[in-house]
Amino acid sequence: MIKKTILILLVLFSGILNAQDMTYAEKLGFPKGKKVLILHVDDVGMSWDSNQGFIQASENGVANSCSVMMPCPWVPDFVHYLKKHPNVDAGLHLTLTSEWNNYRWPPLMGQAQVPGLVDAEGAMHHEAEDVVKFATADEVEKEIRAQLARAKTMGFNPTHLDSHMGTVFMSPEFLQRYIKVGIENKIPVMFPGGHATVIGAQYSEEDKKKFREAGKMIWAGGLPVLDDLQSQGFSIPKNTDVSNEKEIQRIATEYYSARIKELKPGLTMVIVHCTAPSEIFRYISGSGNVRKGDMLTMMNPDFKKFLETEGVILTTWRELKERRDKVK
Repeated sequence: MIKKTILILLVLFSGILNAQDMTYAEKLGFPKGKKVLILHVDDVGMSWDSNQGFIQASENGVANSCSVMMPCPWVPDFVHYLKKHPNVDAGLHLTLTSEWNNYRWPPLMGQAQVPGLVDAEGAMHHEAEDVVKFATADEVEKEIRAQLARAKTMGFNPTHLDSHMGTVFMSPEFLQRYIKVGIENKIPVMFPGGHATVIGAQYSEEDKKKFREAGKMIWAGGLPVLDDLQSQGFSIPKNTDVSNEKEIQRIATEYYSARIKELKPGLTMVIVHCTAPSEIFRYISGSGNVRKGDMLTMMNPDFKKFLETEGVILTTWRELKERRDKVK
């Protein structure tokens, strides 16, 4: 009798451990031990070049998700594209900063409503740290809601929410409002609430514990949760011939392939900034060659073959929400 009782307890305890060890990918019905990736393009709507970067990387490559910066001037162009391509997985790249020197945008709410989000040029602050310093959580929430409202007014229903320059993650109060808006509107929010191996490398164990607690809250709110986030981009070595697209493509492809190899199983969003830089993009940012490298990686047949060889499963935010809706 005692042996039988011990056996039952061991089985139950094993079940509890297995449930705790489950990745969010597994909870959503993906196979155990698999790397499930969203190949996600940030900064769509920022410029014509950014729009074209995603379009080329998705239509001619493996990029399968993006998010749009609603305060930026090239949003209408991309929303027109979305209306012709309604299956595109497009979310909101919630924008609380305006980082470039000569190409800038103000908050949609305007200075009178959100003065803490506005700098001396009447645009959003250059740095996320200044948003934390000068803006209140109420102002941040107002602007998040305004960006969502503009999208819906344009007939654009976002598949998810994420954060430009990670600004909403810079303050617990900002993060709380971000999650609140997502749950209220039943829109998935980008958040690495699982093992967070890659993104968590820069955080303390206490911080990672808070990540996991927030992940549980988001899951309980009926939304999917990421296990991890790969947001670190590549850099071009000095003396590289940046006019040689094949070389930039090789360098970038090797970098992202190595990063994906290092990932643990689970659901991970891999962030890139695909851009097809025109002659004018250099007046916006000096990052054109790196951003082009991101685009060329997504379009590289060798990268697609690598993903297949690794047994990577690609998914989208739209699919994740559909799967989450089926999980009790």
